[in-house]
Amino acid sequence: MAIFLFGLFLLITLINILFFIGYFSFASAKESTSNATPPVSVIVCAKNEAENLKDFIPLILEQNYLNFEVILVNDASVDDTLEVMEYFEELDPRVHLVNVQNNEAFWGKKKYALTLGIKKAKNSTLLFTDADCRPESNMWISEMASNFQQNKTIVLGYGGYLKNKGSFLNKLIRYETLLTAIQYFSFAKWGIPYMGVGRNLAYTSQEFYAQNGFATHLHIRSGDDDLFVNQAGTKENTVITFNRASITRSIPKTDFSTWILQKRRHISTAQFYKKKHKFLLVSFFVSQIGFWILLISLLLLKIHWPIVLGILILRLLIQYIVYYKSAKKLDEMDLLWLIPFLEVFLIFTQLSIFSMNVFSKPTNWK
Repeated sequence: MAIFLFGLFLLITLINILFFIGYFSFASAKESTSNATPPVSVIVCAKNEAENLKDFIPLILEQNYLNFEVILVNDASVDDTLEVMEYFEELDPRVHLVNVQNNEAFWGKKKYALTLGIKKAKNSTLLFTDADCRPESNMWISEMASNFQQNKTIVLGYGGYLKNKGSFLNKLIRYETLLTAIQYFSFAKWGIPYMGVGRNLAYTSQEFYAQNGFATHLHIRSGDDDLFVNQAGTKENTVITFNRASITRSIPKTDFSTWILQKRRHISTAQFYKKKHKFLLVSFFVSQIGFWILLISLLLLKIHWPIVLGILILRLLIQYIVYYKSAKKLDEMDLLWLIPFLEVFLIFTQLSIFSMNVFSKPTNWK
């Protein structure tokens, strides 16, 4: 039994390390440069986001970009969202409003609202963000739009979260976001893009219509961003951008239960990914949880414990190198010293979420 456990530990660790080494494809990547400046339609779909719109829409309107419009989509809000949008529409001729009435019979409510926003857009280059997102710089549109060159029709950006130094939950949320970005950026560099985040995502209207919009997953309540990229993204048409000027940051959840509910909605879409994507993601998750369970077991049983500790140090060293490079690019350096604790906590939190989703379905997007 001791030999079996130790051998399994070596195999699981090797798989885990190979994933980390593979993630160098993003961490060591250099951004492509281009002078492309296509006309852009920025689309913001909002449901009960009146206060956030007041704070963040001005940051979009202040972007240093020659030719862009802002499509504000009110998704049947019950607060003052519509009034705030009307204010900005009157204030700036670049702002256009789409007011979506409540339609309980429509399965994909947000996807329906986004589709109406896309149809309203006059430009073929579409840039998406959320009502609670703020661009990190006034060059956000420029950085995202410059990636539309040759046959590139999908641009994956980084949508991080605002920092709260005194909150462990904030660090956990940002760590999970960083890890997810490392994965989808690296997979895209491998030539197998599998997701993007609607907080910072761009694609062309031609790509949208070529995929029949959200038609193939309209019955799924979430996934307007990741399922679309999973369906449409290829080695040839997808590009990543991680320049700090291209980053957006959102307001994170401030209580654990609300964040769990949000993650349950997000994770529920993963079952609809392509098989190769699910295999890779599950393999990485199993290698993570297997590593820590076997590590603790071998140390408690004192099975080759000096070697086990040496393997732990090697694994952490490789992980830190990759995460350091990634965190530096994405301005998440304050997370580094907590990585082992955040990793273990996140693994078992995700395991709990998977279990909850088996027995009950998460609710709608808002």
